[in-house]
Amino acid sequence: MGSPATTTLSSKGQVVIPEEIRDRLGLMPGTRFVVVAEDDVVVFKVVEAPDVDAFSGLVARAREVAREEGLVPADVTRAVRRARRKA
Repeated sequence: MGSPATTTLSSKGQVVIPEEIRDRLGLMPGTRFVVVAEDDVVVFKVVEAPDVDAFSGLVARAREVAREEGLVPADVTRAVRRARRKA
């Protein structure tokens, strides 16, 4: 872990990640993060897309679980419609 750095929240809610940290982690413009907050701690976690093989494995496992649970394509369609109405 590198040395600590400070930053400031802008009026637009933006935070600049110090250059030393960006360089060390290889962060580029457009990098996406999951942000979690608990009390006075904020954690940024880089979101990385899985590689094709890992993604294929995830899809296969999701299909297996859906089959085990007795889900059919119409169930997924209904769930998507409900989620879109709530958004």
